[in-house]
Amino acid sequence: MKPSQIAAVLLTAVLSFVTMAASAEQKIAVVDFRTALLSSNAAKAFGEELKKDFVDEEQRLREVGEEAQKLQDRLKKDAAIMSESERTRLSTELESKAQEFNFLKNKYQKAISKREEQFLQESKPRVDEAIREIADKEKIDLILPSKLVVHASTGMDITAKLIEALNSK
Repeated sequence: MKPSQIAAVLLTAVLSFVTMAASAEQKIAVVDFRTALLSSNAAKAFGEELKKDFVDEEQRLREVGEEAQKLQDRLKKDAAIMSESERTRLSTELESKAQEFNFLKNKYQKAISKREEQFLQESKPRVDEAIREIADKEKIDLILPSKLVVHASTGMDITAKLIEALNSK
């Protein structure tokens, strides 16, 4: 090994040791924000409200899907005995139902996504406040999202504490 490579290895080892020593003095935790928020009472209530608000759209989507399925089944079953014009008419009708279904599905999904995003934005201040309270109470110096962590012991996970804090508000 060249002297510069040896120096680089030694420097890396020293820096790793210093970092580990500094970490030993600090308390670090991880949290799964998504699980905590979705497990909260507020999220469950939001989900119920969302179901009620979109019951008509969901029903219409289901009806159009069933109509399209019936047309497809009929076309498969009776294609051999249908006239060419009848087959063409059913195929056109099926295509139209498929387009209507896709349009309604996209509209429904966009509306749901918009409402979910709104819920997340409205919930962010409560989540941030709860995290700060937990950090202060537990004397935690650093809280990382669990998605960014390769490994953490279960004792470092404060997700359950965050759920409890969110539900208490």
